[in-house]
Parts: sequence; C-alpha cells; structure tokens
Amino acid sequence: MMEDWVSKLFELPALTTWGHQQSVEDANLGLGWIYYGLARLIRPKAVVVIGSYRGFVPLVLGKALTDNRNGGQIVFIDPSLVDDFWKDARNVSEYFARFGVTNVKHFLMTTQQFAQTADYRSLAPLGMVFVDGYHSEEQARFDYETFEHLLVPEGIILLHDTASCEVSRVYGRDRPYQRRVKIFVDQLKQDPKLQVFDLPFDQGLTLVRKLTAGSQ
Repeated sequence: MMEDWVSKLFELPALTTWGHQQSVEDANLGLGWIYYGLARLIRPKAVVVIGSYRGFVPLVLGKALTDNRNGGQIVFIDPSLVDDFWKDARNVSEYFARFGVTNVKHFLMTTQQFAQTADYRSLAPLGMVFVDGYHSEEQARFDYETFEHLLVPEGIILLHDTASCEVSRVYGRDRPYQRRVKIFVDQLKQDPKLQVFDLPFDQGLTLVRKLTAGSQ
C-alpha cells in the first residue's frame, strides 16, 4: 500500500522537510502527491530530476514510475555540493533500493557537465523535468533550457522554490545566496506559447507546459 511506503519514507526525518509541505502524522506527501500523480498520469519513460537534498523527489517519482510498470527511468543530476551524501555510488544505489526504488540513475555532476556527456545526447524523450538545483536565476534558466526541447508534447517541467526570493544558507552559513527562481518563472509567464501555473504551498512550485497549436 502507498501509505505504508510513505510511512517508511518518513522514518528518515530529512525526507519530511525541504519545502514540499509533507506531514508525518497522516503520512502525507504534500506536494509529493502532485509529483506522484503527474508521473502516474503522464506515464513517462524518462524523467530528469535536477538537485535533491536527500532524494525526496527522485524517490517519489521513482516510486511512481515503478508503479506504472512500463520501465520508466529517473535521471538524477546532483553534484553533491551541499555535503558528501551523493558522492559514493554504491551508497546512493543502496539508499534508493532501501525504499524499493531501483530505477534512479545518479550523475554526480552539474547540469552544465551532464549536457556535455553521451548520456545527455542519448536521452529518451522526457515526460517530466524537475528543477531544484542551484536556485539562481541563471542556473534555473540553464536547467530549463537544457531539457525543455526534449519534452514529449504532453510533458511538463516543474520548478521548485518559486514562491519568493529568499536568502538560502543551504551551502553553509558563510555562503548565503538569494534564491531567484521566481524571477526566471516571471519571465516564462511572458511567453504566450507556455502555460505557467504557480502553487503557493510551502516554498512554492511552478508547473510549465508548452501549449499546442490548438490550445493557444
């Protein structure tokens, strides 16, 4: 049962925080239900996730793709700049497998580095992209533009931490920086070829999809 899986997930306190409005008491994934539901609805064969402190999003999406039973895979890009959590490949695989998620392939690199690889050039058409890496305006734009042209017609891009431009100290109290993904999202809203929808829960989530010719 999904509730049992969520309860197991929430045994780790680090998977109950970081801006997705989770609730331990009622095994509630918060925004995670949207990630899971979209993946079940779109049924993508390939999903890209950029950044995740302890893997909440790749875990939820990996679970959804597993439940789809169509062989979907997660490409997870994180250079592990916050700490060393993602640096040991064996530990990473065992960590995801602990929750029954074995369809995540982790790349210990930035999006800029990944874009130069054969893995990038051979990517299958993408059903979803989740952008949650370094939260500068410039990096959010690079992450978005690196993958948006690979989306299937019904595909969607999700950008996290879009509610406000707050100061983050996730890289250390001596290395603060301002999250400016919202600025980039505000620019996307000016594009008539896009449908952009904000969800103001917790630290904010924005969904972006391309309009088809008949829906513009």
